[in-house]
Amino acid sequence: MVSGLLVQLRPTTPWRIAPDSGARDRVGTLFHSDSLYSALTHAMGYLGQLEDWLSATAAAQSPAVRFTSCFPFVEGTLLVTPPRNLWPPPPSPRVRWKGARYVPLSVVEKLLKEPDGRLKEDEGWVVDSASECLLPPPRRGKAQAPFRVTVRRSAAVDRFTGTAGEAVATACLEFSEGSGLWTCAAFANEESRERWMGPVKAAFRLLSDSGFGGQRSRGWGRAAAPEFRQGGFPDLLLAGPTEIQPVAAPAGEEGEPVAETAPAYETGYWLLSMFRPAESDVVDWNRGAYSVVERAGRVDSPAASGAVKKSVRMVTEGSVVLAAGAPQGSVADVAPDGFAHPVYRSGHVLSIPISWRVVA
Repeated sequence: MVSGLLVQLRPTTPWRIAPDSGARDRVGTLFHSDSLYSALTHAMGYLGQLEDWLSATAAAQSPAVRFTSCFPFVEGTLLVTPPRNLWPPPPSPRVRWKGARYVPLSVVEKLLKEPDGRLKEDEGWVVDSASECLLPPPRRGKAQAPFRVTVRRSAAVDRFTGTAGEAVATACLEFSEGSGLWTCAAFANEESRERWMGPVKAAFRLLSDSGFGGQRSRGWGRAAAPEFRQGGFPDLLLAGPTEIQPVAAPAGEEGEPVAETAPAYETGYWLLSMFRPAESDVVDWNRGAYSVVERAGRVDSPAASGAVKKSVRMVTEGSVVLAAGAPQGSVADVAPDGFAHPVYRSGHVLSIPISWRVVA
């Protein structure tokens, strides 16, 4: 177990998270770990920690700090992208499980303990189709979703003539009261925790004031003072073991083992962040439950902004990969050719080992 830091952000303004398509009238609902790392790196520059930060993270084979992506929470319930091999559970006539993209961590705990079990339909679970969140039973009235997707329109106005230009529609997320986004940082060792705990907290405080994501010049992406909770990782998120312990086959009358009836399991790794495999990562790509996306975007730098970054294929959150050991990931320099400095996209992965059922 390593030291961890749980960070909860309560947005006070709309947030603009660019979708994979880049369309202005669409918005993403998941602030990916590579975007979070980029935002924190900008903040470290303002804090005078940039060179040390890049040396400890982007330039390191094993970074001092790893981050999950930013997932939603509502009224104290942390939601997450569930393991793809366990979700959705068997169909139910009452709840459309497959309509949920984000589920409470307590639900994941149940699925990890009983991979073949069914969720109890009478517990009052509700799938909110707008936010794609599986919500716990409402305490009062209707279940409250953590956010809603809305479209805001703006137009440039000439102050001298009063003439307005064509209105532009921009999609964004608006968060409900008591809701927000959470992420978890895991430190490589105690030395890393001592060195980077303070700067990481300071960077989150700075970003809460200046903004995350797009349209920051309009005041979007801001949050109240972040809330921090320290502890071990993954105990900050899940209670108890995440892997099913193997059961020895019962012995027969002559002491010989009888045919094994219990299912066999091996270790899979549930990804809580984006993952760009390193050369040292030995992953069985013929098995597992994973999806891959192409990540691109534009440079935001004092040297020059707006240039298109080189694209990188990455494995997404919620994927479960089978590997010889815990996957590490790597960082890619996605700066355009001839750019003034490197532009890093972090694929250092933060994962939790879980049980993967072996199919004979």
